[in-house]
Amino acid sequence: MSDFNLDSMSLAELKQLHKDIAKAISTFEDRNKAEARAQVEALAKEFGFSLAELIGTNKTTRRTYVAPKYQHPENSSVTWSGRGRKPQWFNQALASGKTPEDLAIHAG
Repeated sequence: MSDFNLDSMSLAELKQLHKDIAKAISTFEDRNKAEARAQVEALAKEFGFSLAELIGTNKTTRRTYVAPKYQHPENSSVTWSGRGRKPQWFNQALASGKTPEDLAIHAG
């Protein structure tokens, strides 16, 4: 490691040194993680696997399609599956006296 004579450095040099040290500290853990990951990936490859296969991150989750259950009373292209938060139009229709059965899409 270099020897620094801090007493002989200017304020600008000391501030730059401070910035460089702060950056080295903040990236130290990231560098160690990257090195560890590379070593683990190499080891997994030796056994014929990818790291993703071993830790199970290559699984894709698919959302299943849910058919709409309710439709807007005036605009039938606006629908709601009945899952999640109630849309504003649904709440307004209920407030105006309609029932969920009134808004239901009937298979025909």
